[in-house]
Amino acid sequence: MKFEVCANSVASCIAARDGGTHRVELCAGIPEGGTTPSYGEVITAREITGIKLHVILRPRGGDFLYSSTEINIMLKDIELMNKARVDGVVFGCLTPEGDVDKSIMKELISAAKGISVTFHRAFDVCRDPYTALEEIIDLGCDRILTSGQASTAEKGIPLLQKLNEQAADRITLMAGCGVNKDNIHRIAQETNIKEFHFSAREMMKSRMIYRNQNVSMGGTISIDEYSYPETTADKVKQIIKAAKGL
Repeated sequence: MKFEVCANSVASCIAARDGGTHRVELCAGIPEGGTTPSYGEVITAREITGIKLHVILRPRGGDFLYSSTEINIMLKDIELMNKARVDGVVFGCLTPEGDVDKSIMKELISAAKGISVTFHRAFDVCRDPYTALEEIIDLGCDRILTSGQASTAEKGIPLLQKLNEQAADRITLMAGCGVNKDNIHRIAQETNIKEFHFSAREMMKSRMIYRNQNVSMGGTISIDEYSYPETTADKVKQIIKAAKGL
């Protein structure tokens, strides 16, 4: 088995490594499903030894139908990722009809110059997952991150099992979304999938002493300004142990 932590910060990358994970997917914008992190974050994360670094390339939240300007942004981000010597990049593009945008994907994959490419959960909102699987294999992607087109990977077990059978070792399927210590072993046993993506995050309390509770950084969106999510090594260890049935 291989394990990938969805890391929202350099601190989460360090915790993922210390917890024994194989790889991290570094991203910002967690509430939006992950967006491209800053180059400074990527460079700092790259300096961490002992763990592989994949970076999500997603210029905004929302759908996966991108404008020419957004594609240009992604191409420039790939140039920076090559410069930073990351181990892989993570992206996915769809057409208005909900199919894999093969033309744009080819352009992005070509720009990635041989580093690992993961097609992310844009797969989970495509029109026909079986056709999309074959197209992504033909494109040459290394893996697909998917919840089986369900709200969580646990709920997506039936489709994950069918997709893994169809893939027949031609591409790696990585189960993600809602994967935790309570369900990872079941997902592994029922789908025969060998790679898993999870966050292993806990809410950290702010160290601020003075707190102005009347101001929200999100404007009309009310959140707790004095706590933040971060991966912990202990939680990573618990999930990996559970995956192995220990």
